[in-house]
Amino acid sequence: MKNPMLQAVSLLLEKLFLFSNFKLFSSGAPSEDKARNSFYEISSFHRGDVLEVPRFHLTHYGIYLGDNRVAHMMPDILLVLTADKGLTQTVVSNKRLILGVISRVASIRVDTVEDFAYGAEILVNHLDDTLKKKALPNQEVAERAEERLGFTTYSLLWNNCEHFVTYCRFGTAISPQADKFCETLKIIIRDQRSILASAILGLASIVYLGLTSYTALPAIFIPVCLWLAG
Repeated sequence: MKNPMLQAVSLLLEKLFLFSNFKLFSSGAPSEDKARNSFYEISSFHRGDVLEVPRFHLTHYGIYLGDNRVAHMMPDILLVLTADKGLTQTVVSNKRLILGVISRVASIRVDTVEDFAYGAEILVNHLDDTLKKKALPNQEVAERAEERLGFTTYSLLWNNCEHFVTYCRFGTAISPQADKFCETLKIIIRDQRSILASAILGLASIVYLGLTSYTALPAIFIPVCLWLAG
């Protein structure tokens, strides 16, 4: 059985990761209205290529299977609400995506290049240069992706679309986006000012709300954990 405390911490970290990548004013991702108005040179893609696009202020990845088909891990709230494939196989909007991230449900599905990219510019095999890893043969990459098709749990930190494509492309599931967030979090935790700030906030909550278990415990527990971690 999984430790409830570890599950709670993991969930909190995922929400922090999500909100740290959310920008209220940003042109990095296409709007819903412009999402279907781009043209892609599909003939330049090869089976087994990694396709990379910006999606909701994160980078989204997929494996090109050939014949205008892309396998990718896509969070989708509709997977919880209905079993109707006629509905779940439609293009996943940003609203469905973000609710799917929060509910931690996804599927590894096949979409057209246009539906996968959602109007964004596509980079091809950019991860090869970023990670400096030797890629598996393209045919094997595509077959690995096809073997994983179907419903799956989702986690921004431990099982996202980047984990899926790096497993297919390099044989090891990793996520530089998630790793970068965790490294930033470590720096914040190790900063002694974080301990002081959490202690002050804890004392302020006790003064404002009174001395109760739900104010006293966090006021003591959080600064001590930060101190130990630092």
